[in-house]
Amino acid sequence: MTNIEQSGLFVLGGRSVRRLGYGAMQLAGPGVFGPPKDPDAAVAVLRAAVTAGVNHIDTSDFYGPHVTNRLIREALAPYPDDLLISTKIGTRRGEVGAWLPASSKEELTQAVHDNLRNLGLDILEVVNLRIMFDAHGPAEGSIEAPLTALAELQQKGLVRHIGLSNVTPAQVAEGRLICNIACVQNHYNLVHRVDDVLIDDLARDGIAYVPFFPLGGFTPVQSSALSDVAQRLGATPTQVALAWLLHRAPNILLIPGTTSITHLHENIAATELDLSDDTLAALDGIPANAAAG
Repeated sequence: MTNIEQSGLFVLGGRSVRRLGYGAMQLAGPGVFGPPKDPDAAVAVLRAAVTAGVNHIDTSDFYGPHVTNRLIREALAPYPDDLLISTKIGTRRGEVGAWLPASSKEELTQAVHDNLRNLGLDILEVVNLRIMFDAHGPAEGSIEAPLTALAELQQKGLVRHIGLSNVTPAQVAEGRLICNIACVQNHYNLVHRVDDVLIDDLARDGIAYVPFFPLGGFTPVQSSALSDVAQRLGATPTQVALAWLLHRAPNILLIPGTTSITHLHENIAATELDLSDDTLAALDGIPANAAAG
Protein backbone atom coordinates (compact mmCIF):
# COMPACT_ATOMS: atom_id res chain seq x y z
CA MET A 1 0.00 0.00 0.00
CA THR A 2 1.41 3.36 -1.05
CA ASN A 3 1.58 6.09 1.53
CA ILE A 4 2.69 9.70 1.32
CA GLU A 5 4.71 10.14 4.46
CA GLN A 6 7.65 11.47 2.41
CA SER A 7 5.78 13.45 -0.24
CA GLY A 8 6.75 16.87 1.07
CA LEU A 9 4.91 19.46 3.11
CA PHE A 10 3.63 23.00 2.72
CA VAL A 11 1.84 25.30 5.14
CA LEU A 12 -1.90 25.76 4.73
CA GLY A 13 -3.80 27.70 7.34
CA GLY A 14 -0.83 27.74 9.68
CA ARG A 15 -0.47 23.95 9.57
CA SER A 16 1.89 21.74 7.59
CA VAL A 17 0.00 19.42 5.26
CA ARG A 18 1.24 16.86 2.78
CA ARG A 19 1.25 18.20 -0.73
CA LEU A 20 -1.04 15.53 -2.11
CA GLY A 21 -4.47 15.69 -0.54
CA TYR A 22 -7.91 14.53 -1.55
CA GLY A 23 -10.83 16.35 -3.17
CA ALA A 24 -14.27 15.10 -2.16
CA MET A 25 -16.28 16.49 -5.08
CA GLN A 26 -16.57 13.15 -6.92
CA LEU A 27 -18.15 11.49 -3.89
CA ALA A 28 -21.50 13.14 -4.67
CA GLY A 29 -23.81 11.86 -7.38
CA PRO A 30 -23.58 12.57 -11.14
CA GLY A 31 -22.93 16.23 -11.85
CA VAL A 32 -21.90 16.64 -8.20
CA PHE A 33 -25.62 16.52 -7.41
CA GLY A 34 -27.47 14.12 -5.16
CA PRO A 35 -26.12 11.12 -3.26
CA PRO A 36 -23.53 8.65 -4.58
CA LYS A 37 -24.61 5.34 -6.05
CA ASP A 38 -22.59 3.51 -3.39
CA PRO A 39 -22.28 5.45 -0.11
CA ASP A 40 -20.31 2.61 1.52
CA ALA A 41 -17.66 2.85 -1.21
CA ALA A 42 -17.45 6.61 -0.66
CA VAL A 43 -16.86 6.10 3.04
CA ALA A 44 -14.25 3.43 2.27
CA VAL A 45 -12.22 5.66 -0.05
CA LEU A 46 -12.18 8.49 2.51
CA ARG A 47 -10.89 6.13 5.19
CA ALA A 48 -8.31 4.70 2.78
CA ALA A 49 -7.06 8.20 1.99
CA VAL A 50 -6.45 9.03 5.65
CA THR A 51 -4.88 5.62 6.28
CA ALA A 52 -2.49 6.30 3.39
CA GLY A 53 -1.35 9.55 4.99
CA VAL A 54 -3.59 12.17 3.40
CA ASN A 55 -4.11 15.00 5.89
CA HIS A 56 -5.80 17.61 3.69
CA ILE A 57 -9.32 17.00 2.42
CA ASP A 58 -11.10 19.58 0.29
CA THR A 59 -14.89 19.66 0.28
CA SER A 60 -17.92 21.94 0.16
CA ASP A 61 -21.45 21.81 1.43
CA PHE A 62 -22.68 22.66 -2.08
CA TYR A 63 -21.38 19.28 -3.27
CA GLY A 64 -24.60 17.32 -3.30
CA PRO A 65 -25.62 19.66 -1.67
CA HIS A 66 -24.76 18.52 1.86
CA VAL A 67 -23.69 15.07 0.62
CA THR A 68 -19.89 15.04 0.80
CA ASN A 69 -19.66 16.78 4.17
CA ARG A 70 -21.98 14.24 5.75
CA LEU A 71 -19.99 11.40 4.20
CA ILE A 72 -16.76 12.88 5.56
CA ARG A 73 -18.26 13.10 9.02
CA GLU A 74 -19.57 9.53 8.84
CA ALA A 75 -16.26 8.18 7.59
CA LEU A 76 -13.74 10.12 9.67
CA ALA A 77 -15.23 11.69 12.81
CA PRO A 78 -13.83 11.98 15.38
CA TYR A 79 -11.19 13.47 13.12
CA PRO A 80 -7.45 12.76 13.39
CA ASP A 81 -5.58 15.62 15.03
CA ASP A 82 -3.48 16.29 11.92
CA LEU A 83 -6.37 16.29 9.42
CA LEU A 84 -7.16 19.66 7.85
CA ILE A 85 -10.55 19.94 6.15
CA SER A 86 -10.96 22.92 3.84
CA THR A 87 -14.30 23.93 2.39
CA LYS A 88 -15.83 26.46 -0.01
CA ILE A 89 -18.77 28.85 0.15
CA GLY A 90 -20.22 31.42 -2.24
CA THR A 91 -22.23 29.04 -4.43
CA ARG A 92 -25.52 27.22 -4.11
CA ARG A 93 -27.26 24.58 -6.19
CA GLY A 94 -30.49 25.07 -8.08
CA GLU A 95 -33.34 22.58 -8.01
CA VAL A 96 -31.88 20.61 -10.92
CA GLY A 97 -28.23 21.13 -10.00
CA ALA A 98 -27.36 24.51 -11.53
CA TRP A 99 -24.38 26.33 -9.97
CA LEU A 100 -25.67 29.68 -8.73
CA PRO A 101 -24.05 32.62 -6.87
CA ALA A 102 -24.69 32.81 -3.13
CA SER A 103 -22.53 35.65 -1.89
CA SER A 104 -24.78 37.83 0.24
CA LYS A 105 -23.88 38.21 3.90
CA GLU A 106 -26.90 36.11 4.85
CA GLU A 107 -26.07 33.35 2.37
CA LEU A 108 -22.42 33.20 3.43
CA THR A 109 -23.38 33.06 7.10
CA GLN A 110 -25.83 30.24 6.42
CA ALA A 111 -23.19 28.38 4.39
CA VAL A 112 -20.66 28.54 7.22
CA HIS A 113 -23.21 27.19 9.69
CA ASP A 114 -24.24 24.44 7.24
CA ASN A 115 -20.61 23.36 6.87
CA LEU A 116 -20.08 23.37 10.63
CA ARG A 117 -23.20 21.29 11.24
CA ASN A 118 -22.69 18.74 8.48
CA LEU A 119 -18.99 18.26 9.20
CA GLY A 120 -19.56 18.18 12.94
CA LEU A 121 -17.04 20.91 13.69
CA ASP A 122 -16.96 23.91 16.04
CA ILE A 123 -14.71 25.93 13.73
CA LEU A 124 -13.81 25.63 10.06
CA GLU A 125 -10.05 25.53 9.50
CA VAL A 126 -10.00 26.94 5.96
CA VAL A 127 -12.93 28.46 4.08
CA ASN A 128 -12.44 29.35 0.43
CA LEU A 129 -14.70 32.10 -0.88
CA ARG A 130 -15.67 31.09 -4.42
CA ILE A 131 -16.29 34.13 -6.59
CA MET A 132 -19.15 33.67 -9.04
CA PHE A 133 -19.12 36.66 -11.39
CA ASP A 134 -18.74 33.90 -13.99
CA ALA A 135 -19.35 30.30 -12.99
CA HIS A 136 -17.04 29.05 -15.75
CA GLY A 137 -13.93 30.97 -14.79
CA PRO A 138 -12.52 34.08 -13.12
CA ALA A 139 -14.03 37.44 -14.11
CA GLU A 140 -13.10 40.86 -12.84
CA GLY A 141 -15.16 42.66 -10.20
CA SER A 142 -14.76 43.79 -6.62
CA ILE A 143 -14.84 41.07 -3.97
CA GLU A 144 -14.85 43.49 -1.05
CA ALA A 145 -18.43 42.91 0.12
CA PRO A 146 -18.48 39.09 0.33
CA LEU A 147 -14.92 38.85 1.61
CA THR A 148 -15.63 41.41 4.33
CA ALA A 149 -18.67 39.36 5.37
CA LEU A 150 -16.52 36.22 5.57
CA ALA A 151 -13.84 38.07 7.52
CA GLU A 152 -16.51 39.06 10.06
CA LEU A 153 -17.37 35.38 10.52
CA GLN A 154 -13.67 34.75 11.06
CA GLN A 155 -13.59 37.44 13.73
CA LYS A 156 -16.53 35.70 15.45
CA GLY A 157 -14.45 32.53 15.74
CA LEU A 158 -16.35 30.41 13.20
CA VAL A 159 -13.57 30.38 10.60
CA ARG A 160 -9.86 30.09 11.26
CA HIS A 161 -8.36 30.88 7.83
CA ILE A 162 -9.71 32.30 4.57
CA GLY A 163 -8.88 31.42 0.98
CA LEU A 164 -10.12 32.56 -2.41
CA SER A 165 -11.37 30.52 -5.37
CA ASN A 166 -12.11 31.29 -9.02
CA VAL A 167 -10.34 34.63 -8.77
CA THR A 168 -8.15 36.90 -10.87
CA PRO A 169 -4.75 38.23 -9.72
CA ALA A 170 -6.37 41.65 -9.18
CA GLN A 171 -8.96 40.08 -6.87
CA VAL A 172 -6.23 38.28 -4.94
CA ALA A 173 -4.48 41.62 -4.46
CA GLU A 174 -7.76 43.23 -3.35
CA GLY A 175 -8.46 40.37 -0.98
CA ARG A 176 -5.06 40.62 0.68
CA LEU A 177 -5.87 44.21 1.63
CA ILE A 178 -9.00 43.00 3.47
CA CYS A 179 -7.67 39.96 5.36
CA ASN A 180 -4.90 37.38 5.36
CA ILE A 181 -5.33 34.96 2.46
CA ALA A 182 -4.23 31.41 3.26
CA CYS A 183 -4.60 29.96 -0.22
CA VAL A 184 -5.90 30.45 -3.74
CA GLN A 185 -7.89 27.70 -5.43
CA ASN A 186 -8.17 28.09 -9.21
CA HIS A 187 -8.33 25.97 -12.35
CA TYR A 188 -4.78 24.93 -13.29
CA ASN A 189 -3.12 21.88 -14.80
CA LEU A 190 -0.56 20.79 -17.38
CA VAL A 191 -2.54 22.26 -20.29
CA HIS A 192 -4.34 25.11 -18.50
CA ARG A 193 -1.66 27.46 -17.19
CA VAL A 194 -3.27 30.89 -17.04
CA ASP A 195 -2.10 31.33 -13.43
CA ASP A 196 1.63 30.81 -14.00
CA VAL A 197 2.61 34.30 -12.81
CA LEU A 198 0.14 34.23 -9.91
CA ILE A 199 1.50 30.89 -8.67
CA ASP A 200 5.04 32.24 -8.59
CA ASP A 201 3.95 35.43 -6.85
CA LEU A 202 2.10 33.45 -4.18
CA ALA A 203 5.06 31.09 -3.74
CA ARG A 204 7.31 34.05 -2.94
CA ASP A 205 4.89 35.05 -0.18
CA GLY A 206 4.43 31.54 1.20
CA ILE A 207 0.77 31.29 0.16
CA ALA A 208 -0.59 27.93 -0.96
CA TYR A 209 -2.03 27.44 -4.44
CA VAL A 210 -4.55 24.61 -4.73
CA PRO A 211 -5.39 23.76 -8.36
CA PHE A 212 -8.81 22.33 -9.01
CA PHE A 213 -9.25 20.08 -12.04
CA PRO A 214 -5.54 19.09 -11.72
CA LEU A 215 -6.24 16.31 -14.22
CA GLY A 216 -8.49 18.34 -16.49
CA GLY A 217 -11.83 17.80 -14.79
CA PHE A 218 -14.57 17.14 -17.32
CA THR A 219 -11.98 17.25 -20.16
CA PRO A 220 -9.16 14.93 -19.01
CA VAL A 221 -5.62 16.02 -19.79
CA GLN A 222 -4.37 14.02 -22.78
CA SER A 223 -1.54 14.50 -25.25
CA SER A 224 0.87 12.28 -27.16
CA ALA A 225 3.83 13.89 -25.36
CA LEU A 226 2.28 13.13 -21.97
CA SER A 227 1.59 9.52 -22.99
CA ASP A 228 5.16 9.13 -24.28
CA VAL A 229 6.63 10.39 -21.01
CA ALA A 230 4.36 8.13 -18.99
CA GLN A 231 5.37 5.10 -21.05
CA ARG A 232 9.08 5.85 -20.55
CA LEU A 233 8.60 6.20 -16.80
CA GLY A 234 6.38 3.13 -16.44
CA ALA A 235 3.65 5.35 -15.03
CA THR A 236 0.17 6.44 -16.07
CA PRO A 237 -0.45 9.80 -17.80
CA THR A 238 -2.47 10.79 -14.73
CA GLN A 239 0.49 10.14 -12.43
CA VAL A 240 2.81 12.15 -14.66
CA ALA A 241 0.37 15.07 -14.80
CA LEU A 242 0.18 15.11 -10.99
CA ALA A 243 3.96 14.80 -10.63
CA TRP A 244 4.44 17.72 -13.03
CA LEU A 245 2.24 19.87 -10.78
CA LEU A 246 4.26 18.90 -7.70
CA HIS A 247 7.44 19.90 -9.54
CA ARG A 248 5.90 23.12 -10.88
CA ALA A 249 6.09 25.08 -7.61
CA PRO A 250 6.61 24.23 -3.93
CA ASN A 251 3.39 25.96 -2.86
CA ILE A 252 1.12 23.77 -5.02
CA LEU A 253 -1.12 21.47 -2.99
CA LEU A 254 -3.00 18.82 -4.96
CA ILE A 255 -6.53 17.60 -4.28
CA PRO A 256 -7.28 14.97 -6.94
CA GLY A 257 -10.55 13.20 -6.32
CA THR A 258 -11.64 9.66 -7.02
CA THR A 259 -14.26 7.15 -5.93
CA SER A 260 -11.83 4.23 -6.36
CA ILE A 261 -9.34 3.05 -3.76
CA THR A 262 -7.16 1.70 -6.59
CA HIS A 263 -7.08 5.09 -8.30
CA LEU A 264 -6.48 6.75 -4.94
CA HIS A 265 -3.27 4.78 -4.48
CA GLU A 266 -2.27 5.42 -8.09
CA ASN A 267 -2.62 9.16 -7.45
CA ILE A 268 -0.60 8.93 -4.24
CA ALA A 269 2.15 7.03 -6.06
CA ALA A 270 2.65 10.10 -8.26
CA THR A 271 4.51 11.67 -5.34
CA GLU A 272 7.28 9.12 -5.89
CA LEU A 273 7.92 10.01 -9.54
CA ASP A 274 11.21 11.77 -10.17
CA LEU A 275 11.00 13.91 -13.28
CA SER A 276 14.35 14.75 -14.89
CA ASP A 277 15.08 18.14 -16.41
CA ASP A 278 14.62 16.67 -19.90
CA THR A 279 11.28 15.15 -18.90
CA LEU A 280 10.10 18.41 -17.39
CA ALA A 281 11.13 20.26 -20.53
CA ALA A 282 9.11 17.85 -22.65
CA LEU A 283 6.07 18.33 -20.44
CA ASP A 284 6.50 22.10 -20.29
CA GLY A 285 6.48 22.08 -24.09
CA ILE A 286 2.96 20.64 -24.30
CA PRO A 287 0.83 23.45 -25.74
CA ALA A 288 -1.66 25.02 -23.39
CA ASN A 289 -5.22 23.83 -23.89
CA ALA A 290 -3.94 20.75 -25.73
CA ALA A 291 -6.39 18.45 -24.00
CA ALA A 292 -8.42 16.21 -26.25
CA GLY A 293 -11.49 14.16 -25.52
